[in-house]
Amino acid sequence: MRLGVLDIGSNTGHLLVVDAHGGAAPLPAFSYKQPLRLAEHLDDDGAITETGVDALTTFTAGALVVAEDKGCEEMLGFATSAVRDSANADDVLGHVFQQTGVDIEVLAGEDEARLTFLAVRRWFGWSAGRLAVFDIGGGSLEIAGGADEAPDVAWSLPLGAARLARQWFAGGTPDDQTARQLRREIRTEIARDAGNLLRSGRPDRAAATSKTFRSLARICGAAPSGDGHLVPRVLDSDGLSHWIPKLMRMDDEALAELPGVSPSRTHQIVPGALVAEAVMDIFDLDELEICPWALREGVILERFDHLSILDGNKPGARAPIEQGRSNRTGASG
Repeated sequence: MRLGVLDIGSNTGHLLVVDAHGGAAPLPAFSYKQPLRLAEHLDDDGAITETGVDALTTFTAGALVVAEDKGCEEMLGFATSAVRDSANADDVLGHVFQQTGVDIEVLAGEDEARLTFLAVRRWFGWSAGRLAVFDIGGGSLEIAGGADEAPDVAWSLPLGAARLARQWFAGGTPDDQTARQLRREIRTEIARDAGNLLRSGRPDRAAATSKTFRSLARICGAAPSGDGHLVPRVLDSDGLSHWIPKLMRMDDEALAELPGVSPSRTHQIVPGALVAEAVMDIFDLDELEICPWALREGVILERFDHLSILDGNKPGARAPIEQGRSNRTGASG
């Protein structure tokens, strides 16, 4: 089955077209993405601005055309923190549906953490033992842990790199006193519920997903993405702590020259690094293994698990994607 997964993140809109069936790893067939920066298109009341709504609607319409052109039988659409936390989420998604016929489901923070955990568990397998998973997105930080495919604990915190950049770095790099205040607030927020994960003991394996963690690992010496997904990559706590003071002194031009850093995300590197450092310190982790699978793969895996239960993993007749214009089909998982 060819499936389109439409991921509306806080930074980027991304349609991933995959060939997949139950029991097999999803095989990426095509990728279409655009920067949306919804976490930064918010007014003083926390509502997504008209500019943000237009960008989201235009991207969704384009993604639908791509999905149709690539032969997708189904398209699952979901949105994360930037839409979830906006004051006008229902109006925004209603407008997108009216204009495109695409129904985008808002994922709760706990579901986002749970589905990311599922993807990481499938990637590393049962030999990983008790697993802890961390994901720094544009709007939120997801944390989950457990010994099974479903995590024992999963929660979301408003500590995304784009959110913090907008709140604390709008006027440039903050002074030492403000940076110290930000560092303290990040750590207080994470530590408040850290016992959820810590009370079950130290994880056998700790993993991280997302562009922010990948960029930080690359800065600290991990292999480039061109070496392939199967190359092990880690983010080392000592290396990260060594780099943070340097990152704080760099301007956007210097940050953009670092390996693994996209020019459009330079302003998110320092706040993302402060969150990553806090995670590793509070949970006493010397390193985090970088997992190439994350939320999108978790949505795909859960969808195909559901189909396997329904039809015994046998192909069945499904409505063509064009009917999504009138049948509101979201990422129901």
